[in-house]
Amino acid sequence: MSTDLQVSLSDSTDARRSPPVAGSLAVAQACARRGWPVHPLAAGRKTPAANCPNCREAAHAPASCPCLGEGRWCHSFHAATLNQERIEQWWGRHPEFGIGVSCGPAGLVVIDIDAHPSEPPARDRILPGIRIGDQVNLTGLANGYHTLAVLAALRGQPSPAEDTSTLRVSTPSGGLHVWYRSTGNRRWKSSAGSSPGRALAWQVDVRAHGSYIIAPGTTTQHGTYTPVGDVREPAALPQWLAQELDRTGHLPAPTIPAPRPVPPRAQQAVLAAGGGRGPAERTLAAILAPVEACGQVPAGAGFSDTLNRAAYTLGGLIAAGRLPHQEAEQALKDTATAARPGQDLRIEQIIRSGLSAGLQRPLHVTGRRP
Repeated sequence: MSTDLQVSLSDSTDARRSPPVAGSLAVAQACARRGWPVHPLAAGRKTPAANCPNCREAAHAPASCPCLGEGRWCHSFHAATLNQERIEQWWGRHPEFGIGVSCGPAGLVVIDIDAHPSEPPARDRILPGIRIGDQVNLTGLANGYHTLAVLAALRGQPSPAEDTSTLRVSTPSGGLHVWYRSTGNRRWKSSAGSSPGRALAWQVDVRAHGSYIIAPGTTTQHGTYTPVGDVREPAALPQWLAQELDRTGHLPAPTIPAPRPVPPRAQQAVLAAGGGRGPAERTLAAILAPVEACGQVPAGAGFSDTLNRAAYTLGGLIAAGRLPHQEAEQALKDTATAARPGQDLRIEQIIRSGLSAGLQRPLHVTGRRP
């Protein structure tokens, strides 16, 4: 890592004692120079800065949002940038903003170890894919430090939490972010350690493509994200850990079929709606709005139910020919992923279920067909 980033990260740990010209701008600039795209986090929080009023009121796919091209920070990590002028504009005007780093474009895989006090889940979810027999005494197993240490011990390796060769950042809640550099152009997926689907270990999240990590030096209402030790350079992802991520589904399938061309009927539907700017778009935006609103809170908000209802409604509208299937489904996936980064499998399952049910009951202007 360049010297300027080492200095910036070290200096930023004193941000609470500095005048408001804050180390936030210096850290954001240094991260960008390192090739890590950055985006603003809400003052004192871990969540992204809020979208502009237009984006809040009319949900849409982040990729098609004009705000990104106009230099606004709407849509979380989708707005992450390396542009120094934009960074100076954002954090120069809002030094209270924290810094989020978009992991995928930065080539980062960050192991996010949580230390939340809670009861362990069922044995088959502590280390997904590894059976823990009833004869194993789990007394004292309480957090991600423990589960990751067990996984490492099973592989004859030191725990990433103890890896002094790479950048490690302590979190205000007592957790730890272990930063690694991806190698071989692998597009690692993100995950949540509490997920019943893709996961590395209980209370161990993976931040990669489709998610962001909080930059060292960012201060929230609960404390500062502080580098541990002297190392400020992410080391290469250890081979054994890459093998575990592969085993637990953190890589895309070896062969992914190319997207199907938009069917002629769907193209006609878009054209009939005024190129996507008429009634169809307004209908779609109204359905997506509650899903996007879930992204304004860190957890909860009935996300699963909200997403399921949106998918069910879209299914009915698609079945009635009122919305093109592929575009509507993709817009819902993009919106849900922006609201809950790193939960791709869960999102896909909910959408698949809701769409399937809705497609069986077309929703016409006068109501559903009996």
